[in-house]
Amino acid sequence: MSALLAIGAGVAVITGIGAGLGIGHATGKAVDAIARQPEADKKIRSTLLIGAALAEATAVYGFVIGLLIIILLK
Repeated sequence: MSALLAIGAGVAVITGIGAGLGIGHATGKAVDAIARQPEADKKIRSTLLIGAALAEATAVYGFVIGLLIIILLK
């Protein structure tokens, strides 16, 4: 039974990979957009920060679920 708990916790933490890839992709696109339109710098940056925060929240939720699986279902 403990092996299944470890697998479940690992799958829950995998959300961090998706969040990292998403934030990296969004940051690259934001840099491209700022390079093309420097006057829109503040608007692009604020939109990027909101999107990165939402993506990072997803990773944190996955981490918390992984911890809860390990701690509560021992």
